[in-house]
Amino acid sequence: MGKQEKLVKDITSMEEDFAKWYTDIVKKAQLMDYSNVRGCMILEPYGFAIWENIQKILDKKFKGLGHENVAMPLLIPESLLQKEKDHIEGFAPEVAWVTHAGSEKLQERLCIRPTSETLFCEYFSRKVHSWRDLPKLYNQWCSVVRWEKTSRPFLRSVEFHWQEGHTIHETQEEAQNETMRMFNTYADFCENELCMPIIKGRKTDKEKFAGAESTYTIEAMMHDGKILQSGTSHYFGDGFCKAFDITYQDRDNKPSYPYETSWGMSTRIIGGIIMTHGDNNGLVLPPDIAPIQIIIIPISMNKPGVLEKAKEIYNILKEKYRVKLDESNQTPGWKFSEYEMKGVPIRLEIGPKDIEKGQCVLVRRDNREKSFAPLDNLDNEIKQVFIKFKESLYEKALNQRNSLMREAKTKDDFRKICSEKHGFIRSMWCGKEKCEEILKEELSVSSRCISLLDDKISGKCAVCGEDAKHLVYWGKAY
Repeated sequence: MGKQEKLVKDITSMEEDFAKWYTDIVKKAQLMDYSNVRGCMILEPYGFAIWENIQKILDKKFKGLGHENVAMPLLIPESLLQKEKDHIEGFAPEVAWVTHAGSEKLQERLCIRPTSETLFCEYFSRKVHSWRDLPKLYNQWCSVVRWEKTSRPFLRSVEFHWQEGHTIHETQEEAQNETMRMFNTYADFCENELCMPIIKGRKTDKEKFAGAESTYTIEAMMHDGKILQSGTSHYFGDGFCKAFDITYQDRDNKPSYPYETSWGMSTRIIGGIIMTHGDNNGLVLPPDIAPIQIIIIPISMNKPGVLEKAKEIYNILKEKYRVKLDESNQTPGWKFSEYEMKGVPIRLEIGPKDIEKGQCVLVRRDNREKSFAPLDNLDNEIKQVFIKFKESLYEKALNQRNSLMREAKTKDDFRKICSEKHGFIRSMWCGKEKCEEILKEELSVSSRCISLLDDKISGKCAVCGEDAKHLVYWGKAY
């Protein structure tokens, strides 16, 4: 077991240095590598496999709700970007520009897309003419570029992968319903497939998406108490449509403006999975998105019949699960450590004594709990382990979040809480941006979201003492 101990020690403990722990995991689990382009990362096969599994799940959900995939250009003419003033101002500091083609200077600069609202609007302006053309429900999987000053793997990089949905509707009500439908789709995905408890709410005007009337967000808390924005859904109203002159003939044959939405989730969610479930031995991956759901490790595999039985089990399980058989000459201890670090949910051990008894050993990654599974009922046993595994992951993360959920009734409360530990801070807010800015400037906490249960609001703003309009969740964010 010496190899296992050495491998685990290669990962800095999160208690010692959380940032180093995180970097150790993404590197040693071979999720990504650094490129020679500042701020850009290379998604390695194991990391990209996680993203592919996220894609498959979300893509199925989107298509089940009637969305179709499209592909928009990478480049946006500056004149097109300038049509929506608030939008371009919001992204201006992060925009990368193409100014030359070969040795010739372009007559008009081209922006490398930071997001694609303007491209979709230009497209909709040519495709929407009548109420019969609505709604249009589109999504695209792509990468975008935002020139970040500092970068961290998955959490913040110059180029990152994501999906961005864009829809256009006949009525305000339809667009608002779509905004909430996709908002809840993200929330359900995070909680059910990723086992990440989230706080749902609406962004303040200061924090909402540039050009949106309202932005809805799901916010998750990481091991270190910092908050990660994990997915957003935006209601645009008719603002973009007016800027791009998108009109249609309504049911009364009158010209009208339609209403738009946009929503997205990116590879930063992989960072969220790491920091929600990972431990000092490496990744802990939810089964639904794990590249390898089950690793089969033959014990004493040189003894007659062991490797043959392992291959037999592999051939049965591969029809239903993402499974790998490790028949390398590495020691079992090395293999245990390797796949533990990679976060494989179930380790299946099979040796001579197990074969005699018609069973195998199943070991859970999250708590190392062992169970003996009859080979003639293996599929059902694995299903039960996965159910318990997911329940345990979610409950552990929820307990962690609840333990760091504090209340602040005054600015002194905020100051005391911020001097102790990170986490969510619930507090009443008057709705004035000035109070929001004071907390950000003095204590480095930002508003994460406004509670959606505003009908129960009472009390005073923690900053200025005036009557509160909202209950807000605050915290230090990634």
